[in-house]
Amino acid sequence: MAAATRGCLPLGSLLRLLGLLSAATASWDLASLRCNLGSFCECDFRPDLPGLECDLAQHLAGQHLAKALVVKSLKAFVHDPSPTKPLVLSLHGWTGTGKSYVSSLLAHYLFQGGLRSPHVHHFSPIIHFPHPSNIDRYKKDLKNWVQGNLTACGRSLFLFDEMDKLPPGLMEVLRPFLGPSWVVYGTNYRKAIFIFISNTGGEQINQVALEAWRSRRDREEISLQELEPAVSRAVLDNPHHGFWHSGIMEERLLDAVVPFLPLQRHHVRHCVLNELAQLGLEPRDEVVQAVLDSTTYFPEDEQLFSSNGCKTVASRIAFFL
Repeated sequence: MAAATRGCLPLGSLLRLLGLLSAATASWDLASLRCNLGSFCECDFRPDLPGLECDLAQHLAGQHLAKALVVKSLKAFVHDPSPTKPLVLSLHGWTGTGKSYVSSLLAHYLFQGGLRSPHVHHFSPIIHFPHPSNIDRYKKDLKNWVQGNLTACGRSLFLFDEMDKLPPGLMEVLRPFLGPSWVVYGTNYRKAIFIFISNTGGEQINQVALEAWRSRRDREEISLQELEPAVSRAVLDNPHHGFWHSGIMEERLLDAVVPFLPLQRHHVRHCVLNELAQLGLEPRDEVVQAVLDSTTYFPEDEQLFSSNGCKTVASRIAFFL
């Protein structure tokens, strides 16, 4: 991976350069050459925000706050030709509530190659950072990886999964990339997108949702103002979270804390119907009911929220077909 790229060329110079290419490189297309020569290119960044909004509306059950925050943040960022900083979103909530699903949709609707795009980078603690004793090497590798890929293409998406399982201190190396730093190696880092995913804050979100239900408030009345302080405090107080002592939250480098609410029985039903449709199957009442009845719910008295959200829906459907 090159440490730096050359500056952008005017189109005329670019065309003259194309005429000088050897037969071995004549198959390169103009877009690829632009991408390699400078950061003005968008690589395979092809945002389809209406498509994303439609997909979220149809398939993301029970998450009015997440839908609104993600769409609003992306619209403002994508439509800004000169953003002041990268877009940084932190997704929080109980398992199976849609965090990973949303991140995969972002890749699909922002980049032509989706999750397979060379400009979409997915990090998992178990795969990429399994040994805390190697933290110094991980820091160096992560910094070089992010810097190298942003040098190759400023329009890059970085997904960090299971933030509550990362080695403490690792995320410190990302802090310079998340703020309004302007140019490094001639590359505009402000057009990158960083998505962080964790379960931290899920218990606090669940408690707010439970209290709202007990007070007979509509779920859609729950506001970000009710949730954000509790989620932020849970992150800052968690020594196992990747943001621990990183300065990322203290310096307000997050553009949005995105809470995912716990799912109720009718939300799980929505997931079951979606999964059956994806399989090309007609909804059968006995299968839907069997999946719902086999799902565990909490709290013990109310049996209100699914313990695993929609995470096990696909496997349960396969069992009952």
